[in-house]
Amino acid sequence: MSMPGPANERTTSDGPTDERAAGSSEPVGNGLKARLNWLRAGVLGANDGIISVAGLLIGVVAATADRGAILTAGVAGLVAGAVSMALGEYVSVSSARDTEVALIAQERKELADDPEGELVELADAYVAKGLSPDTARAVAEELTAHDAIRAHLEVEYGLDADDLTNPWHAALASAIAFTVGAMLPMLAVLLAPSSASQTARIVVTIVAVLIALVVTGSLSAQFGGAGRTRAVLRLVIGGALAMGVTWAIGAALGTQLA
Repeated sequence: MSMPGPANERTTSDGPTDERAAGSSEPVGNGLKARLNWLRAGVLGANDGIISVAGLLIGVVAATADRGAILTAGVAGLVAGAVSMALGEYVSVSSARDTEVALIAQERKELADDPEGELVELADAYVAKGLSPDTARAVAEELTAHDAIRAHLEVEYGLDADDLTNPWHAALASAIAFTVGAMLPMLAVLLAPSSASQTARIVVTIVAVLIALVVTGSLSAQFGGAGRTRAVLRLVIGGALAMGVTWAIGAALGTQLA
């Protein structure tokens, strides 16, 4: 028997979003949820690494030509940012996982306390999805006999008890991606010839960062099934704005301290 609802939605979807990966509306089992968790954290981490460290370095370069000061600022920003991103992802995803675990425990208790009531609830859920009452009852009985907790979690919460979010995966992916993203503006600034002017260093960094943001924006749009142009423009405009603000602040401070 072919059933509508979460099971078919999982196999026919072309573009799962972050909300779906978080288990808030539709299930994405068989390990897909974990992979989406990695991808989401990785793309966000890379974007943050590129923009935040680029902005920091452009501000420092605008204030001073001292390569030692530039390197120190870049390394400090990279390490602090990677740790902050990893910690933020761990706390955020841990909170989501705690909620999932609590929902599973609650559903187990309800099944133990009132199995018949839960069976009726499951059948009603399938009626709401378009099945006839008799078919919905038959489906609910078969699924309950096979794996009651899985059936209820999937229909009611879009959860898969074997595919919960993993905070360590998200934290690791975010930290690594932030580090990789942050290395790009660092290399653009530090590998420039020693004879290059401050303006040349800034221009090279801006160009490299904008190209990188186009790439990460395209990837995030592809993973999320969103419009590529809008995603890229958001990142490019936001990154350009961040670099422009930090350049202005760095230039002003450099002039005052000179």
